[in-house]
Amino acid sequence: MHKLLSVILAALMLLSLFAPALAEDKVITLWHIQTQPPQQEVIEKAKARFEAANPGYKIDISVYQNDPYKTKIQVALAAGEEPDIFPSWSGGTMIEYVLANQLFDMTPLMEKDNYKDLFMDAAIDQVTYDGKIWGVPVENVAVAMLFCSKSAFEDAGLEYPTTVAELEAVAEAFKAKGIAPFALANATKWTGSMYYMYLVNRIGGAEVFMNAANRFKPDGFLDPAFTQAGEIIQKWVKAGYFNEGFNGLDEDNGQSRMLLYTGNAAMYLMGSWFLATGASENPDFMQNVAIIPFPVYEGGAGDPTAVVGTVGDNFYHISANCEHSEMAFEFLKTMMDEEGIQERLAVGKLPPVKGLKVEDPNLQTILDVVSNASSVQLWYDQYMSPAMAELHKDTSQALFGLSMTPEEVNKAMQAGIDAQ
Repeated sequence: MHKLLSVILAALMLLSLFAPALAEDKVITLWHIQTQPPQQEVIEKAKARFEAANPGYKIDISVYQNDPYKTKIQVALAAGEEPDIFPSWSGGTMIEYVLANQLFDMTPLMEKDNYKDLFMDAAIDQVTYDGKIWGVPVENVAVAMLFCSKSAFEDAGLEYPTTVAELEAVAEAFKAKGIAPFALANATKWTGSMYYMYLVNRIGGAEVFMNAANRFKPDGFLDPAFTQAGEIIQKWVKAGYFNEGFNGLDEDNGQSRMLLYTGNAAMYLMGSWFLATGASENPDFMQNVAIIPFPVYEGGAGDPTAVVGTVGDNFYHISANCEHSEMAFEFLKTMMDEEGIQERLAVGKLPPVKGLKVEDPNLQTILDVVSNASSVQLWYDQYMSPAMAELHKDTSQALFGLSMTPEEVNKAMQAGIDAQ
């Protein structure tokens, strides 16, 4: 009897030794691009909550910078080595993932207990394709705004511009004082594209790009609004409105923001995620920021309330190859539980959920702008297919580099869309 008891105890000890290992085998991998420490901490806290509530499951997190991530996830998906959970910006890239059967269909889980109703309708629309929901809107309502140095404007005795003509007059005044009107790091290409998108929208209206990108009109990219936008950008480059060497500077490394922080630039056109980034990098400077919409183009067809951006940046997907897809979805729900929402607000983000209440006046400004916008134009490089997105970024950077004329850019974009 004693011998039998010893055998049983030994067996139980072995089981106790192997049980944690077996539990740890249920690993859910996550890639994300929230590189600032406070933003990373929000996700780490969600990981801790999830693991505490779900013994036997672990979240393995990898963090990447924005632009390297775009290449890495494409390579990983092509090789079938993608993580279980990963973000995109919806649009054309997400649709390609769907068509390649690379994403898990979240529709039943999103509709269970009406969970999708937590989110803004526009955010759900951006992850819906072919009547199905392919992602969870998580990080942020992000729209491009002009962030202005209050002290720079006050010292120069200048008012914030409301029209493109006033913007040019302000730029001339700053240039005369030896201050770069605009801080720009355009090696990553999408940064300069923000100026182009807004000018097209203000000049021709939101339908100009939609007609071109969706081939609703023949030769849509040859529309005069694209030409005018390109001409204005090149006029600004030649006038010296951007800091020197902008096409070789890296946005991911903050080379544009440093110009703003140090008083060497006065304005910064960027997504509203800058509120979180700036609060992490230089909280004192963020007390010195005024936020204004991109100015109106007088005589243009665009609605002045229209914005460029996204209602959910980023959108998190679950791989079709994920072994624990329902638990991966539970982790995404944990990221967007009440604690996760409040933690994102605390680091300067606007989670894309309904009934959001904010105390920070800067966040309230962004929320008001989005709430009153006649349209939210998804970034061109996210709306279009990956091939067209790269072509747009390349030609946009060439505009700023004065190596292509606006007409040449238009023809290249039209040829690209015609070839699809």
